[in-house]
Amino acid sequence: MEVYRSKICEIEASAEVRFKEMGNITEIMHQQHRNKTCYVKNIDQDHYQDLRSGEIKEKNHIENRQQDLNSVRSSLSRLRDLINTNVTDVSKCKWLTLTYKENMQDTKRLYIDFKNFIKRVRYKLGKFEYIVCMEPQERGAWHCHTIMIFPNQVGFIDNKIFADLWSFGYTKTKKLDDIDNVGAYLTAYLGDMELTRDNKDLVFKDKSNLKSVKSEGKTKKIIKGARLSFYPPKFNLYRCSRGCKKPEINYIKEFEAQKKVRGATLTYQNALEIRDDQTGFRNIISYRYYNTSKSKNKE
Repeated sequence: MEVYRSKICEIEASAEVRFKEMGNITEIMHQQHRNKTCYVKNIDQDHYQDLRSGEIKEKNHIENRQQDLNSVRSSLSRLRDLINTNVTDVSKCKWLTLTYKENMQDTKRLYIDFKNFIKRVRYKLGKFEYIVCMEPQERGAWHCHTIMIFPNQVGFIDNKIFADLWSFGYTKTKKLDDIDNVGAYLTAYLGDMELTRDNKDLVFKDKSNLKSVKSEGKTKKIIKGARLSFYPPKFNLYRCSRGCKKPEINYIKEFEAQKKVRGATLTYQNALEIRDDQTGFRNIISYRYYNTSKSKNKE
C-alpha cells in the first residue's frame, strides 16, 4: 500500500465529514470511502484472526517506531490534537525542556523524576495542567518537553526556579508566541532531528526528508522523521494531567461543517491518495484546518 499526494477537489455539500474541534483549531476530514467494519480480531500477543476468512495469522512484531509508521503517525496526531485543544492562550502557558547531566537511559526513572518535579512546581507556583513529551537522543539519553497550562495569564518566571526544582540538569524555557498551530509546531520536535556530520547518512538520496527551518535567528537543516527510530517499541511518547481536555469529534454533513467554520481562517489543506495495486484498493483523504482565533481577533 502506497500513499501519494492528490489534487484537492471540491467536496459535495451532502458528503459526510469528520468535524474535529481542538481549541482554536478545527479540522475537517473527508474520505471517499469510509470503512466502518473491522476485519481483525486479536487472539493473543502473537496472533490475530482475519474475520473475513477465519484464518489465524501471526503478528509481525516491530523493533522500533520507525518500522510502524502508522502507529507513529497516530501517536503524534493524537498529541498534536491534545496540545491544540488545551493550548488556546499562550500567555497562560510555559514550555520547558528538562535534561539530564548524565546519559540517563532509564525510561521508568524518567517518568518518576518528572512526576516529582511537577509536584514541586505546583507547591511553588500553584495548580496547573500539563502535557509532557519524552524525546530520545542519538546517544540513548532522554529528556522532556513539557507544556504547563495555568488557569490565568502567567508572567516572567526565572528559569533558575525551574532548574533548582528539576536539579538533574539544565532547563530551558521558550515562548509560544505567533504560532498558528502550536500542536504541529511542538510535535515536530519529537520526530525531526538537526542535520550533523554524525547523522548525515539518514538523509535520503533525493533529500526529500530534508528541510530548512529558522530558529533563534539562524537557519538549520532538519531531517524529517529521523528521531523516530530511537523510540522503543510501544513506548508512550506523551502523557497529560487529568484536567486536560480531549478533542470533540462529530460526523456531520459538509454543508453543516462549513456553517460552523464560517468566518474562521483556512490555514492549511492537503489531500492524500492511498493505493494498493495488488487489491485495487483506492481512497482519497482530504484535510482542512481552520484557525478560529484569527477571526476573533479581526472582530
